[in-house]
Amino acid sequence: MTSANPLPPSPITPTVDFDRDGVQHGFLRLPYSRDESAWGSVMIPVAVIRNGNGPTALLTGGNHGDEYEGPIALSDLARTLDPKDINGTVIIVPAMNYPAFRAGTRTSPVDKGNMNRSFPGRPDGTVTQKIADYFTRELLPRADVVLDFHSGGKTLDFLPFAAAHVLPDKAQEARGFDAVRAFSAPWSMRMLEIDAVGMYDTTVEELGKTFVTTELGGGGTARAETIRIAKRGVRNFLRHTGILSGDVDLHETRWIDMPSADCFSFAEDAGLIETMADLGDPVAAGQVIARIYPMGRTGTAPAEIKAGLSGILAARHFPGLVNPGDCVSVIAVTE
Repeated sequence: MTSANPLPPSPITPTVDFDRDGVQHGFLRLPYSRDESAWGSVMIPVAVIRNGNGPTALLTGGNHGDEYEGPIALSDLARTLDPKDINGTVIIVPAMNYPAFRAGTRTSPVDKGNMNRSFPGRPDGTVTQKIADYFTRELLPRADVVLDFHSGGKTLDFLPFAAAHVLPDKAQEARGFDAVRAFSAPWSMRMLEIDAVGMYDTTVEELGKTFVTTELGGGGTARAETIRIAKRGVRNFLRHTGILSGDVDLHETRWIDMPSADCFSFAEDAGLIETMADLGDPVAAGQVIARIYPMGRTGTAPAEIKAGLSGILAARHFPGLVNPGDCVSVIAVTE
């Protein structure tokens, strides 16, 4: 859009002052007129913890509404982080796509928007696009470092890992991988996206920010182990950036890589899936890693899903039924 036709301002109004020291808990208020409330709003919880003019971290969860480690860890951090222990600003949004989070769904029940395919967003678009636009134009310019929590939601289960992307800017790439190492999940990923258009990740990185994301399990729930990883990891991330005082609590991590599209396997048939390998198991190229049984009749041989390369099983479909086009598995290569 040309300068003669600039985008209108965001309709979202924060109830917090991002430049004020101390602890504030409030909302990003987005007007949303609907049958139940003619002058209603979507109220997205936000916390700001600030002490002085140091760097700013933007911490987000609930980009997809059925992923829970991030919202849990960030809600706990917002409640317990003491401004005396930090130098700079921490902006916490536990549930970016708040309508989806409240519904427990990947996409928004308001407009079916997938937040992580809606960036950079539009101030005059759908509810999901308006939220994405506010992050792009208002929050991300404030941030020096960004951490966005993900897990597999209801349809995938992952090894618990933190990740950054291979980037053209090698200095920016190195900052990302250094922050991943500090997060100190059991696994650390050099990530390849299969669909990067419209992603929050892409917008953050195009702005030159240091970006870390995670996949911390899945199945539409959170485990005690993955919550511990998230809580420790976010504090490690803040310590690594110099915002939070104290030493990084390093734990052993194993680096894995997704070097090509051969990492991904997709179902071509609908049916009942039999997993032939568990998360973390070694697999060889050509090995059968899953079988799909057609459920319309007995006596029909299952379709076989084979690994496209050798490595370990890093993610699998969850739960037991699949449809054509579903991602069945992700193979990662160990270093």
